[in-house]
Amino acid sequence: MTGMKRSQAWLSEAFDLRAKPDALLEEEGYARGSKHVAGLDEVGRGPWAGPVVAAAVILPRGVIHPAIRDSKLLTSKRREELARWIKQEAVAWALGIVGPEEIDRINILKASLLAMSAAYSQLRPAPDLLLIDGPHKIPLAFLAGIEDGRWRMEDGKKMGWLEVAESRSSILDPLSSSLPAQRAIIKGDRICHSIAAASIIAKVARDQLMMEVDGLYPEYGFGQHKGYGSRAHAEALRRLGPSPIHRRSFSPVRDLAISSQQSAGQPLLLKADR
Repeated sequence: MTGMKRSQAWLSEAFDLRAKPDALLEEEGYARGSKHVAGLDEVGRGPWAGPVVAAAVILPRGVIHPAIRDSKLLTSKRREELARWIKQEAVAWALGIVGPEEIDRINILKASLLAMSAAYSQLRPAPDLLLIDGPHKIPLAFLAGIEDGRWRMEDGKKMGWLEVAESRSSILDPLSSSLPAQRAIIKGDRICHSIAAASIIAKVARDQLMMEVDGLYPEYGFGQHKGYGSRAHAEALRRLGPSPIHRRSFSPVRDLAISSQQSAGQPLLLKADR
């Protein structure tokens, strides 16, 4: 069995020649005049329950840990070890967390970008270049509308993402001149060192959150599946219905909740009824 695991790991790296991220993209940014380059990544777009968690990391220029990878390629123990190293060595690191209610309200893509915005906003020193995992840049309205990880307050009232976007969407907004440049990088966690570091920080943080949630709702098995879809998770939803941390806009949760209510002879409580 040990030999099989070693063989599979070798095959994985053979087919993914960039499985070991480098710092070429960071160096390119510094060569063009950036003073602080941050890598950003999120974890938790796919689960049926729990928050989406993003991390932003600025590592010292030229400092590389050879074991840092996309968090999905690492064991839980190795991620935790590397997360401690990253936090100790980083110039700055921060987390952004968006919960299931907001995910249901604005959709998971916007929630992921919002979480990245919250992480970016807490970095000190502030980065002037963001290297972002995936095909999407963060909307300027999000970057301008968040301060220290929280939405800006206007007239003493917390504004939602749409109101902020409408009030700060112009490219000529004076706030935008102080915002960082962005580069969206598909599979950035496989090729960019600071993005891979961010993926590790985010994954460890989200797993820890889901372990805490498991203590509140032990019957769902969050400690094992971390909110992702599984046979055991689906069975728990059929028996119990959704918990307060389930994403009710996600079709597996919605469909299983409907099936559970129908089996119990209860009236359907759809999103519009909540």
